[in-house]
Amino acid sequence: MKVLKYGLILLISIGIFTTKADVPYDEFCGIHNTTMLPDEQLTFTVYYSVAGIYVNAGTATFTSTLERINNHPVYHIIGAGTTNPSYDWIYKVRDQYETYIDTSTMLPLKFIRNINEGGYKKYENITFNRTANTAITTTGVFKIPSCVQDVLSSMYYARNVDFSRYKPGDQIPFTMFLDNEVYNMYIRYLGKEEVKTRYGKFNAIKFKPLLVKGSIFQGGEKMTVWVTDDKNHIPVRIESPIVVGSVKVDMMSTKNLRYPLKSLVKLRGG
Repeated sequence: MKVLKYGLILLISIGIFTTKADVPYDEFCGIHNTTMLPDEQLTFTVYYSVAGIYVNAGTATFTSTLERINNHPVYHIIGAGTTNPSYDWIYKVRDQYETYIDTSTMLPLKFIRNINEGGYKKYENITFNRTANTAITTTGVFKIPSCVQDVLSSMYYARNVDFSRYKPGDQIPFTMFLDNEVYNMYIRYLGKEEVKTRYGKFNAIKFKPLLVKGSIFQGGEKMTVWVTDDKNHIPVRIESPIVVGSVKVDMMSTKNLRYPLKSLVKLRGG
């Protein structure tokens, strides 16, 4: 398998990369959006550590609007990630991901990836033909499973999973299309626990995505993700070792959430 590039948006979009797909995982066809308003906004801070001391290294934002493609209503999600200027000389990141998600099926119809990561630049523009089950990219036409996600839409798709259906240790599978390939993916549900973040203390749902060893992340179930244990299911903390050091991502602000943030136990300093 070729090495995949990982940036801030890939990290927060659950960061899940597994084995190349043989059989499509279609368990979640037909999920509906019950967690997000069209104008929701989320902001995250990315911290990096080499010797156990975490420093503020970058920011990622996710915004959504309600638009139309071919007269069809879609959620237009934009994920933008940047390193702080003081760290650009070490590893400069300027990433933007966009997905256009069918409001009725929560499946992407279009995906744009425009990244600059440490001098590595890549632009992708993908159109998903849901009738023919194909992905049309700048390099060709590829067959896809009927319920395949892109890297950004998968974050919003996973937020709508009904975790009450699972017990700790269960795997929750789905598929994703990236770099002209389909990948089988899963998150392992670990249950519920209280987590402290830079924002505050939350009642959270905890899981681990399976990672394939790449240019930054170690392989296996090394990454841990916590999402709010309320109807919003927003990520509030992500932790993972990387090739050199480790990273920690905390949700720092929200706007236009669909539901009250009932999982918040206590604001930091409150």
